[in-house]
This record gives sequence, C-alpha cells and structure tokens, in this order.
Amino acid sequence: MKQLAAFGCGYVATALAVRLIRRGVSVTGTTRTDKSAESLREIGIRPCIWPGEDIPVAPEAAWLISVPPDGNGCPVFRSFGRRADESSWIGYLSTTGVYGDLDGGWAFEETPLAPQSREAVNRVSAETQWRNVGAHIFRLPGIYGPGRSAIDRIKDPQTRRIVKPGQVFSRIHRDDIVSALEASFSRPSPGSIYNVCDDEPAPADEVLSYAAALMRRPPPPAIAFDKADLSPAARRFYAECKRVSNARLKASLGWRPLYPDYRSGLAACMSEESDNVVDAK
Repeated sequence: MKQLAAFGCGYVATALAVRLIRRGVSVTGTTRTDKSAESLREIGIRPCIWPGEDIPVAPEAAWLISVPPDGNGCPVFRSFGRRADESSWIGYLSTTGVYGDLDGGWAFEETPLAPQSREAVNRVSAETQWRNVGAHIFRLPGIYGPGRSAIDRIKDPQTRRIVKPGQVFSRIHRDDIVSALEASFSRPSPGSIYNVCDDEPAPADEVLSYAAALMRRPPPPAIAFDKADLSPAARRFYAECKRVSNARLKASLGWRPLYPDYRSGLAACMSEESDNVVDAK
C-alpha cells in the first residue's frame, strides 16, 4: 500500500494513519474544521476539509470510510462510489447496532439485521451501498482507548454506575480495530463482513468498577437503570443487549486482540496515561 484515503479521519482512522505513515505510506484524511485539519497536518496526514475541498485520491489507493451515514446512506459513497473500482482496498466502519436487541444472545455476521434506531437503519443502508462495490464491512461495538475509556469517566464526579441486571455489552480497544484493518489489508476479501470486538462481553457497571480500582478510587455511586435520569440516546443504548462474536475475524484473518478483555485494555490505557504524564514533565 502506498496511499490511504481516510474519509472521516477521527479517533480510529488517525491511529491507523500514524502507524502507516511510519512505514512510508502517504495518508490523506478528511475533516470538517480548520482546527482539526491543523491537528492532522501536525502528525503527517494531508488534511482536506470535506465536504468542500477536492480530495486528491490516487488510483489504487486504499479507502477507509468512517463518515456517519444519513437518511440516504453514506455521503462518501454518493460522491466517490462510482470510482470504487480505482481503489486497491475499501473498508467501511459500521456498528454492531445493526443487529438490534438479541436479549443477551450472540451476534454473528450472518445474524439477521434488526436495527432499532434511525442511526442503525442508516448504517444498514450504507453497508449495502459499499458492499455492492466490494468494500469490507467492519462492525464495531463500543470503542475505547487512550483518552476515551472508563478511566476518563471515573475522573468525572458526575459519573454514575447504571445497574441493569443481565445487561452486557461488547467493546473493542481502538488499537485492536487498527490491527484488524491491517490484517484485512494483508488478506483482502472484498464484500466480507467482520465483527471487531474483544473476547469478553461485560456489564458497563463492572467495567467502571474495575477502572476505579485501577485508579485506587472508590467506584462511582450505583443507580438502578429504571431510576436513572438518562438521555434518550443513553436509554436507546441500554435498550439493546447482545454478545458479539469475533470468531470469523479470527478464523479468516488470523487476528487476535491485543486486549482480549476490558481489564487488559484499561490497564494499557492507565499505562499510556502514566507515560504521558512523565513525558509532560
């Protein structure tokens, strides 16, 4: 790979870009603001404000799409889908929300889709558009990593542990998404779908308690789900309960998560934060 075009150069795409740039890959990334563009430029990514600017995409570049869909599917597809055959590889970052609620059951790639939110319905439309031109679809659960984990939530005094018996969620460390994408670069299979998650679905309140223990702090106060004052988005989040399987990703691409559970992932987040504090001094 000589070039990556990252449509929507956010948390995951930027982490991937940093690794690729170290190997001599040229990366172009889209963003919406001048401030974000400057941040991308500082780490070696060629930024483009999009929608707005022309995006210099070389023939045979790899494409990674993480721009949110709208009611008509993926806006990147509407602008660039007709050029899909010019790319060497296409990846679309979707969500395990397309499976809807499975009452704690397992979600596999062949599980019938039952999106419950408008956002998930839009994701299904975008997936279909990109699969029709040979994109690889990566379905992601909750993403965490440095600066965006339960460690950071523990620092917020307003954080509460929402307790809903029987509720579990799957999750994935940012760097394990990056390694899954790299595995797909090496073993492309156009049109394939992969769930990208760790090995251990777990309750959100359990994760917060563990993060607090790592920080040697008491856990946040617990509150029952039915008594919690949650936003509509948070209530939709808790309305779905499923365990997501990563078996296909392991079998097809030989991928293994560096952080197979939230404990190892949060420990890594703590370690990186400590390193950053030392560097700042």
